[in-house]
Amino acid sequence: MDAIDRRILRELQADGRLTNQELAARVGLTPSPCLRRVRQLEDDGVIRGYRAVIDPVAVGRGFEVFASVEVHRDRASVEAFETEVQAIPDIVEAYRLYGAPGCLLRIAVSDSDAYERFWTEKLIALPGVSDVNSQMIMKRIKTPQGVPVE
Repeated sequence: MDAIDRRILRELQADGRLTNQELAARVGLTPSPCLRRVRQLEDDGVIRGYRAVIDPVAVGRGFEVFASVEVHRDRASVEAFETEVQAIPDIVEAYRLYGAPGCLLRIAVSDSDAYERFWTEKLIALPGVSDVNSQMIMKRIKTPQGVPVE
């Protein structure tokens, strides 16, 4: 990966809707080689995909919670937990962590009552869960902007 590839990545992280023409102009290439580079970055798995960033409030998911979850530390429990977490749309991000807690989930629901129902009906019912600690987001200070590409 060279400096031009890195510029392409920075530009696409800032605006994934750039046309190839616009992207080429911003990185100092003509459209054909720019498109070849983008396709190569996609084929290599460097660019994993493109998506729209949605305002959670606009879609009725403005109440967000980080849930620290302890899962029994045996292979079957961890695998069952991770499989079920992937199938639950209210869990918008999930991470297995080193140390304690074992997992961190970001959950997006409509309000506190919806989270209570989610906690009772789904979260503590997940396989292997032994403890849950919920922290409500008061204010979003910084949103994900991609990863730094130096």
